[in-house]
Amino acid sequence: MRLPKLDDDTIDVEQTKKMVDLFLDAGFTYFDTAWAYAGSEDAIHQALVERYPREKFQLATKNTAWINCKTREDATAQFETSLKQTGAGYFDFYLLHNLGEMRTQYFDNFDLWS
Repeated sequence: MRLPKLDDDTIDVEQTKKMVDLFLDAGFTYFDTAWAYAGSEDAIHQALVERYPREKFQLATKNTAWINCKTREDATAQFETSLKQTGAGYFDFYLLHNLGEMRTQYFDNFDLWS
């Protein structure tokens, strides 16, 4: 799902809050974001994490080791960045994102499977 944007191409957090409320009210609990989705983790922080108890939702984010990572440390640092940006405290799911083609080699080379 793409988050709504304002005219300046930033995420419309107020509209995102309304979407989160409707989603949870309908009985759904799984939210997915990623460090690589510009502004998404901050929007999740504002629209979900700050407004609902942590036990009321499941949150997934992703590692994108092929983006600006030269070492395993660069790749694993994305996890801490995501924790800070979302403010969630923990993730229910942490995914290795967009496997295939040339991207999988980064997960292999950085031993991110373990």
